[in-house]
Amino acid sequence: MSAFDSLASLDLHRIWDGVHVRVVDGERVTLGVVELDANSVVPEHSHDPEQLGMCLAGSLVFRVADEKRELGPGDTWSIPSNVPHEVHVGPDGAVVIDAFAPPRKDWNEAPRADAREPRWPSP
Repeated sequence: MSAFDSLASLDLHRIWDGVHVRVVDGERVTLGVVELDANSVVPEHSHDPEQLGMCLAGSLVFRVADEKRELGPGDTWSIPSNVPHEVHVGPDGAVVIDAFAPPRKDWNEAPRADAREPRWPSP
């Protein structure tokens, strides 16, 4: 198994309607490149892994606990373990990168979506 791969070669998994991820797993961390359709919603949820992320493209309104903020490319977030959060995606969709520690093994069990070219980086 190689230490290197391309984003386009990673399986695309459906997490929620309009929310898909390509996953890179390490022993102690999961990295996900998440593609969010225009006007989609990541419903309120929480999880044990701590989450760090950054918006790469598009826009979203992100709520972590009681704090809400509109985010665009270059904006980041930090979500402690088991803190509720949700996302409302803007009219152009978005692509974000998320890191989780410990790893998000549940994403590997999510249904696979039809293969397509990654939305980021843009051609």
